[in-house]
Amino acid sequence: GAAPRRWRTGRSTIEVAVGMGLIVLSLLLTARALGLLWSDVIVWPTVLVAAGAGLLWRQSFAPPRAEKPEPAAPEEERRERTRVLSRSGFGAALVIAAGVVFLYVTGALTAARDAVLAAVVVAAVLGIIFAPWVTRLVRSLASEREERVRSQARAEMAAHLHDSVLQTLALVQKRADDPRAVAALARTQERELRAWLAGREGGHDRLAAALEGAAGEVERAHGVPVEIVVVGDRELDDRGEALVAAAREAMVNAAKFGDGSPVDVYAEARDGELQVFVRDRGPGFDPDAVPPDRRGVRESIVGRMARHGGRAAIHSAPGAGTEVELTLPEAS
Repeated sequence: GAAPRRWRTGRSTIEVAVGMGLIVLSLLLTARALGLLWSDVIVWPTVLVAAGAGLLWRQSFAPPRAEKPEPAAPEEERRERTRVLSRSGFGAALVIAAGVVFLYVTGALTAARDAVLAAVVVAAVLGIIFAPWVTRLVRSLASEREERVRSQARAEMAAHLHDSVLQTLALVQKRADDPRAVAALARTQERELRAWLAGREGGHDRLAAALEGAAGEVERAHGVPVEIVVVGDRELDDRGEALVAAAREAMVNAAKFGDGSPVDVYAEARDGELQVFVRDRGPGFDPDAVPPDRRGVRESIVGRMARHGGRAAIHSAPGAGTEVELTLPEAS
């Protein structure tokens, strides 16, 4: 069978538009030469409309994508769409220009210009009159919004103080005869209040919050104060969570075997590694003398750190207290 007919939409499109405009212009000039009455007002608008219509209608003769003999590359399709849009825009501009030219030569634009000028003057007058009122209204709304934010912040703080600090003070009054319980309550409330003020309340997905949570659990379970100092902070992955778990086990051992001495925890998040030190001032012990069946330190601290690419060192001696050093390098 015969090959499908192809319609080109390249340079021939412009040629068709120009040809349409020239044909219409020649017809109008021929009509004038034959004595037919044609007003000069419609000559050039009609020519522009003919050229723009020819440019727009030429695009409708392009074959649909399904009828093209072979698919084009994405870059070629993008260029083709750009050409079609540009030619369509140019054709629409010609038609619009024809309308503007017709309105201009007939004097209709004068009335439109007067209407636009009147609208601009009215807008300027209204703007001058109402600008101070609008400015005061905007400032008033901003002030009300700021006051509402402050009120909400005060209400939130009051609610938090009522739910935490005031209830803790009531518990302190009831347990005033137990100094250790009172100290534990005060330290727990202090830790919670510091976390709330620092914006770390809830969620233990960062090093500082996770260590503070572990310290609070140890304090409540064993009644031993745990001091936390964290320099830097970092989000925790599985390896970081293992580090916190090992540090918690070290805190538990310090609380259980530290003879009631406070437990000091120092953590530092540096470039390249995380370090945690857990220290107590208890009686200490000889790490080499720990029986093999005592697997708490060996598995829960040393073994856990080794399994996650870190290391643990136990520094202790009888009568010298104990320090557990945990180091976790960044994963390579």
